[in-house]
Amino acid sequence: MAEIRAVRAIPTVSGFFFDDQRAIKAGAERDGFDYRGEPVTPGFDAVREAGEALTVELELADGTVATGDCAAVQYSGAGGRDPLFRAAEYRPVVEDVIGPELVGRDADAFAENAAVIERLSPAPGRPGSSGVPGGDSESSGTLHTAVRYGVSQALCDAAAKARGTTRTDVLADALGTEPATEPVPVFGQSGDDRRTNAEKMLVKGVPVLPHGLFNSVEKVGADGEGLREYLAWLADRTAELGAASYEPRFHVDVYGVLGDVFGPPYDRNEVVDYFDSLRAAAAPYPLQIEGPMDEGHRGEQIRAMAELRDGLADAGVAVDIVADEWCNTFEDVRAFVDAGAADLVQVKTPDLGGIQRSAEAVRYCEGTDTRAYLGGTCNETDVSARACAHVALATDAAQVLAKPGMGFDEGYMIVENEMRRTLARRDANGQRAAAADD
Repeated sequence: MAEIRAVRAIPTVSGFFFDDQRAIKAGAERDGFDYRGEPVTPGFDAVREAGEALTVELELADGTVATGDCAAVQYSGAGGRDPLFRAAEYRPVVEDVIGPELVGRDADAFAENAAVIERLSPAPGRPGSSGVPGGDSESSGTLHTAVRYGVSQALCDAAAKARGTTRTDVLADALGTEPATEPVPVFGQSGDDRRTNAEKMLVKGVPVLPHGLFNSVEKVGADGEGLREYLAWLADRTAELGAASYEPRFHVDVYGVLGDVFGPPYDRNEVVDYFDSLRAAAAPYPLQIEGPMDEGHRGEQIRAMAELRDGLADAGVAVDIVADEWCNTFEDVRAFVDAGAADLVQVKTPDLGGIQRSAEAVRYCEGTDTRAYLGGTCNETDVSARACAHVALATDAAQVLAKPGMGFDEGYMIVENEMRRTLARRDANGQRAAAADD
């Protein structure tokens, strides 16, 4: 038995920043890379703060060390998500609460060990025991999602090391899936440098692009004209820079801002016509719009998204909409899918808790008319991004986010290369097994 001998937690840095989304949407003024103004969301000391992570190390009896990174989304505390994650506050939770639960366990038993962490609650007064302020999340009273996220990564890595296999195989075994045989399409994110970074994506032939970071009315345009003009530019540059065989999908995130521009009801002609103008601007490339509105509550968000989706379908407007705001937990994903409220749901990996929960959420979309986008945040780390590449392969998700960071190149390299290396290793393992049978 490959026994877990010790559990350590080390405060580390993430790939981007924590931003107070509510303050930004309320008009916090840009000051170079920073923002001026007072924070609005509880837990923030400033509108923009340096991102933090917490590395979890599991030392096995033979001295092997498995790792995972606790990380939280850029816009923590918004849209029903868990509060701001402070690494130093959660270090004792990992070492003093989780550690005793894991020491002595068989590292091979990933599913069982991960289930223990999902059920574990911190002691009264511990960080994470207050749940999610104002949200209808299922995580209230349990460990902060970032903690469950990082510990589960380390448990998956430990199981792979104990078995001498890949993390993709560990997850596929736990889920009963047949892993992808080709890299899952990667979705690049541009950050605010949305033109230069999009051009980088086009030159590299990224399958899904560019995210765009349209998180204010100023960027989208008072009448939505800024987004439409950007899509027309992107379509032109795709034809100019892309290879002849290149057929990307456009995906832009508007952070609920279109709801601020238009307001409900979302199936009225004005809104449908605007989405049709976006489709025309992006043509001939397929278009998907993430987070068109933010209605402040899961139930209202589902109703508004379904209303928009039905309106677009009735008018024959071929624009897919993607659920993000208020779609955080496994229960949230299930609610959006069951209601037919989105063409894609973002499985926002740090918000699901354990990575096996993200995998289960992707699988829940199977057999429905909703596809699963394995997302996450620019504010993760190289360790968590690689772990998610294995979730994507194990579940054959529709697309997977390039992360961490907003510079594009680094995140794309990390996720794409992890998938390619894993597929090559699985192929080699299969060939060896076939030779042994002969």
